Amino acid sequence: MGRDEHNKSKGNNYLAQTPKNQKSDGLDIEFSEELADHEDKEAQVRSRAADKRAKKG
Repeated sequence: MGRDEHNKSKGNNYLAQTPKNQKSDGLDIEFSEELADHEDKEAQVRSRAADKRAKKG
C-alpha cells in the first residue's frame, strides 16, 4: 500500500510538493553546453523541431 492509499481525505494533501498556483512553461532545463556531447546537441535539435511541429498543429 502506498502513502496515498492510507489517507482517504481528498482536500488535505499536506505532502504536495508543488504549489497549485505555480505555472510551468513546460521546459525542464538542466543543461551545460561545456559538458554536452554530440548526442546532447542532436537531442536539442530534435526537441526544437518537435516544438515547432507542435506549435503548428
